[in-house]
Amino acid sequence: MGGQPPYAGQPAPGGPTYPGQQMGGGQAPGDPFAGISGDLIGGQFSEKAGVGAELQNKRLLRVRINEPFMAKQGSMVAYQGNVNFAYQGGGAAKFLKKAITGEGLNLMRVEGQGDVFLADLAHEVHILHLNNSGISANGKNVLAFSAALDWNVERVKGGSIAAGGLFNTTLRGTGWVAITTDGDPVVLNAAEAPTFADANALVAWSVHLQTTIKSSFTAGALIGRGSGEAFQVSFHGPGFVIVQPSEGLPAPPAS
Repeated sequence: MGGQPPYAGQPAPGGPTYPGQQMGGGQAPGDPFAGISGDLIGGQFSEKAGVGAELQNKRLLRVRINEPFMAKQGSMVAYQGNVNFAYQGGGAAKFLKKAITGEGLNLMRVEGQGDVFLADLAHEVHILHLNNSGISANGKNVLAFSAALDWNVERVKGGSIAAGGLFNTTLRGTGWVAITTDGDPVVLNAAEAPTFADANALVAWSVHLQTTIKSSFTAGALIGRGSGEAFQVSFHGPGFVIVQPSEGLPAPPAS
């Protein structure tokens, strides 16, 4: 009476034992899951091994830092190690372009030693490796990229501001870039046939493709869906176009 309860720290005679439960009342030294079991503990969700940018899972990017990289502000969900995050402005010219066009990147520079985990609204993450090449991407779909890549805000050729011109973020050089999609994307080969995509569903495309802004605006396009497919981008030439199965939030109904 007043001492430890019978069988303290060890299973009762004849009772079940579980993974992590120790005979003799102690926890295995260095075992972070001692005494705990479940599907989260079995290793399926453990950190993946690898160097550089890798997918932890389809919605989570893990970057093992071997060089500085840029990431969308607010996208860091966890990190391990000695890591520094610093606001990265794009300079006066890019700031002015963003103010005028609405397109641009709010970035932080990440460097140090360790692993960084990035995500954005649980959207799917895809990694592209550029080898002296480039892509044009919707700024909101850019999650992170090598600091060695050059980026800028450029007008999509074939349209003007007055005619509903579009602006995208271009990334050029050699390195990796992680983009997000709202759902499983489709990747179209623009060389097979003239290719058209809703401007709101576009994610990215080969930077050397020829583009044209096409308007199909009619009064009927306003019924039920707001502006809907009022603007499309057409693509011609050798290259690819990435389209997501989402056009973003629907336009509110007219009052």
